[in-house]
Amino acid sequence: MPNYVFAYHGSKRPENPAQHMSRWKSWVKGLGAAFVNPGLPVGRSKTVSGDGVTDGGGPNPLAGFSIVKADNMDAALALAQSCPHLDIGTIEVAEAMDMPMA
Repeated sequence: MPNYVFAYHGSKRPENPAQHMSRWKSWVKGLGAAFVNPGLPVGRSKTVSGDGVTDGGGPNPLAGFSIVKADNMDAALALAQSCPHLDIGTIEVAEAMDMPMA
């Protein structure tokens, strides 16, 4: 069963942070074994390009990430669609590809 990266985007803060965190914890618990790595939120970013470094992550900055296990992309999307982060941003979903490093 493949792993999928959930990249949380957006810089909007929840109106009620405690309630949002409670909903987040319930969502994580409800996914059970599908959660491979709950990830973490990230701070303000910088963008590195061939032209140098700029402040911020653009109009839709990265806010955090998680890794989940799902049968396929459709199943991963269904998991993401129930995430409380959608109240304050978007979620980019991508399959984590295995890559030999040797």
